[in-house]
Amino acid sequence: MNILPVVLSGGSGTRLWPLSRELYPKQLLPLVGEHTMLQETVLRLQGLEGMAQPLIVCNHEHRFMVAEQLRQIEVEPGAILLEPVARNTAPAVAIAALAAADHTRGVRDPGDPLLLVLPADHVIAEKQVLLSTIAKAAPVAASGKLVTFGITPTRPETGYGYIRAGDGVTGHDGAYSVAEFVEKPDRPTAEQYLADGGFYWNSGMFLFRAGQFLDELKRFQPAMLKACRRAYDEARADLDFLRLDREGFAASPSDSIDYAVMEKTADAAVVPLDAGWNDVGNWGALYDAKSADDDGNVLIGDVCTAETSNCYIHAGHRLVTTLGIDGFIVVETADAVLVAPRDRVQEVKQIVNKLRDDRRREIQLHREVFRPWGSADSIGKGDRYHVNRLLIKPGGSQSLQLHNRRAEHWVVVRGKAEITSDSEVYELLENQSTYIPVGTPHRIHNPGEAPLEMIEIQTGSHIDESDIVRLEDTYGRADEDAK
Repeated sequence: MNILPVVLSGGSGTRLWPLSRELYPKQLLPLVGEHTMLQETVLRLQGLEGMAQPLIVCNHEHRFMVAEQLRQIEVEPGAILLEPVARNTAPAVAIAALAAADHTRGVRDPGDPLLLVLPADHVIAEKQVLLSTIAKAAPVAASGKLVTFGITPTRPETGYGYIRAGDGVTGHDGAYSVAEFVEKPDRPTAEQYLADGGFYWNSGMFLFRAGQFLDELKRFQPAMLKACRRAYDEARADLDFLRLDREGFAASPSDSIDYAVMEKTADAAVVPLDAGWNDVGNWGALYDAKSADDDGNVLIGDVCTAETSNCYIHAGHRLVTTLGIDGFIVVETADAVLVAPRDRVQEVKQIVNKLRDDRRREIQLHREVFRPWGSADSIGKGDRYHVNRLLIKPGGSQSLQLHNRRAEHWVVVRGKAEITSDSEVYELLENQSTYIPVGTPHRIHNPGEAPLEMIEIQTGSHIDESDIVRLEDTYGRADEDAK
């Protein structure tokens, strides 16, 4: 039976702020290796027998970054499904299961494939162990079981839910019925689980037949399945993406696979996985995923320390120095710095919530904002001006747009730009500049084969992303606010 990977890439990763932002979350960052976590999730499946092209479910705001990252590793997805709102993992997998059965707009996989559900933000140290465990679990799932992968615990962890294994599944060595799902325990209870054996961390990874998952969802969550069917049936194609119907998807209850199906079904099974798994759910988990030096420090970037031990220190844009600290997390980005004790990293979300209450943009965006045509790095601003460094990839083109309350001055630093200003189209070379008055339709296009670098100076009484009137857009963003 074919295996269809379903990669869930819709999370925001708030506990890894300030690196992870709502519009640039942790799964799109290279937190552990040279590839992003999304890329690592897809690449580690190479060599899995019977694997179909992966199906990606992601937030519509992340779609261009997801597509670009897959292009970079030369992976063509079976489909990229866009969630208009967040509704947790059960609706996301329901949509994937519906797509698996749709030979018109779906992934065109024959029959009733096994869905291999994988979060895009996990670390697996031992790829071959993962692949062999999936191969072991495949016949269990094909026989009618809904398989979850239980991580063999290495410590009395209080931050994960647990699965208690029951009797073995007849005819399948190494697979067990699920006796119960257990919520995150206190430390004494977690220690008892470790001593007793037969308890596994709940990984959030699953393998089951697409049709069976839909049947179970119909039995236990009919309103969810109805809403997801509507969202999928009324979806529309948009370039390489499939946009789910917003009203239909928003009508779905928000629930996890565990709560919606796995804790209710009589056919749940668990297959143990011992492959160096880490969900990288917070800075402490990321510290554990990296190799520390002789002082117990994980140092990334331009870092200088003295009398510093057992710390995770990330310098993204400048020199970071520390003196006389032990057991801290220090993370520096272009626009924010986090300093926190390692034993309180679970509470970083409090900071994010406070910033959200204060309406700070730092929870959503980095200083450098990525767009389908390239990126814009905010390098200076004042009451009546804003300076950006624009990087436009070969063939990239901004929207044809105008602004009612600001003018723009562009200077080419490197490359060649094709400028549209009102009805005129002309080229700018290095060290040349142009001025775009208020209310003038305009666009920048990179006609070359190398990146185009420009400085953009915005001036006016109101400089805000809301002051954009899109007239045309290559990327289908006519109704969106950002460039």
